[in-house]
Amino acid sequence: MCGIVGYIGNRDAYPIIIKGLHRLEYRGYDSAGVALLNPEKELNIYKKAGKVSNLEDFIAGKNHSGKIGMGHTRWATHGAPNDKNSHPHQSGDENLAIIHNGIIENYGPLKEELIARGHQFKSDTDTEVLIHLIEDIQKEANLDLREAVRVALNEVVGAYAIVIMSKKDPDQLIAARKGSPMVIGVGDREYFVASDATPIVEYTKNVIYLNDNEIAYLKRDEILIKTIDNIVQSPYVQELELKLELLEKGGYEHFMLKEIYEQPQSIHDCMRGRIYPLEGKVQLGGIKDYAEKFKNADRIIIVACGTSWHAGLVGEYLIEEYARIPVEVEYASEFRYRNPIISEKDIVIAISQSGETADTMAAIELAKERGATIFGICNVVGSSIPRLTHAGVYTHAGPEIGVASTKAFTAQVTALTLMAFYMAQTKGTLAQNRLIGLLTELEKIPDLVQKALLSNDLILEIAKKFQNSRNALFLGRGSGFPVALEGALKLKEISYIHAEGYPAAEMKHGPIALIDEEMPVIVIATKNSSYEKVISNIQEVKARKGVVLAIVTEGDTEVKAMADYTIEIPHSDEAFLPLLATIPLQLLSYHIAVLRGCNVDQPRNLAKSVTVE
Repeated sequence: MCGIVGYIGNRDAYPIIIKGLHRLEYRGYDSAGVALLNPEKELNIYKKAGKVSNLEDFIAGKNHSGKIGMGHTRWATHGAPNDKNSHPHQSGDENLAIIHNGIIENYGPLKEELIARGHQFKSDTDTEVLIHLIEDIQKEANLDLREAVRVALNEVVGAYAIVIMSKKDPDQLIAARKGSPMVIGVGDREYFVASDATPIVEYTKNVIYLNDNEIAYLKRDEILIKTIDNIVQSPYVQELELKLELLEKGGYEHFMLKEIYEQPQSIHDCMRGRIYPLEGKVQLGGIKDYAEKFKNADRIIIVACGTSWHAGLVGEYLIEEYARIPVEVEYASEFRYRNPIISEKDIVIAISQSGETADTMAAIELAKERGATIFGICNVVGSSIPRLTHAGVYTHAGPEIGVASTKAFTAQVTALTLMAFYMAQTKGTLAQNRLIGLLTELEKIPDLVQKALLSNDLILEIAKKFQNSRNALFLGRGSGFPVALEGALKLKEISYIHAEGYPAAEMKHGPIALIDEEMPVIVIATKNSSYEKVISNIQEVKARKGVVLAIVTEGDTEVKAMADYTIEIPHSDEAFLPLLATIPLQLLSYHIAVLRGCNVDQPRNLAKSVTVE
């Protein structure tokens, strides 16, 4: 959730850290702070509520020298987003400093015990409790800092990614993780630490992904990794595939708009090397060794959160239609707290853009314990979920900086489409000529998405009509229903307009009571098997003076005659409706939010990846 960056080496640390915080701000922007150890062994800590730019203004003119330092951008969990709760936090003697992503679940009893031992706290955070615990253990047991950190981490319950500095040990950073991501960049007599690779790629391509329950001790020319059980580990250094230019806006006003326009390429990249239309063949190297599992699966359970859950719903339609395997789509956050019935013949597909979603990771662990085969669909190479699953598919969408997911969603839908066709191919549930036809159509989708983007100017004009709306209703049938859900989510998370998605037929079971001349109703009304039924739903809305915006297939005249506004998308097979119909809804939400003066890339209260419960 929060963003972490650290540096030890021979360069000035502050420019690296502040640039890294800007790159990590999509992970949280309630407050930010840095800790810098200067040549005089003074530990300078600066922190400020609000965005990283607030911190930068606050530090201007102050001493920010030093070759070792760390920074943090926060998404608030324990304690309000204010100056005192901002990270870094210090020990009582102000010798130690810590930054932390995650939640220490047993911080309450630990805090009570430490207060009884004379500790005083300046913040409301669980993080400050951890650094006081480390201080207490170090002094009481007369341990060096490395051992005190290890002992303390054996006493805490919860998730963490931490970096620790010490005035008395000025040539060392200590980093550790459990349940929250941590990557270490390896340079020439220098090391970088971060929540993800975005602050690192500018300086080195060589990285180590820290595993759960591991602690890294970093000096300028040395790295030692141990488990919290004190077992030395051999670090595996791998090369980053991330390109620096993908982390910049590239002339677009917002990352979100850039990422919307990147979808023709990201969908193409997800399919590249995986489909052979002339042969009617899908090849997924990541799951090829599990063909028999798909043949014999009793059912598939898809677990995900947020936008990824909507992609999972699309996957349900596709897999049941083409592979004829029963599918259940579960919110990972609910799945983990039920007592679900899972067998060894079940397949669980976990979907996560970041590969670090805490609830999805917990659902994976539960399903693995009960013998299911786990596949992952993930965007971030080297993240936790690909390492937890038996096999999976990377979406290859590239970094997504905008908090509201766009290209990650369509890449996930593309990956699920490929998996559905692969399962159908494996089980023989799809005639070869039909598979050839579908793959031929799928190969054209990037060009059709590019064509759908040409409606941008029209969508902007429509957005001007809806920018002052207080509510909106999104309707769809079949695979258009999850598209409606995703459209509603996009609108509410970046424009703060209340919006709901419904199956179109469910409108009569309650939501129709809300419809009046001030209620925009956005309908997925493309030419598909539900077309006539959707027309009936539109007529019901119009009879109650609702304002209808319809997403229609190009050349449609019937819906155009009754809707107030229409946006055309190119014709394609019904299987690919979600990939095309989503595009205008993304642009609509984007333009409405911009017109309302909202921060599109950093919506209030949100962060890109949810690495805490």
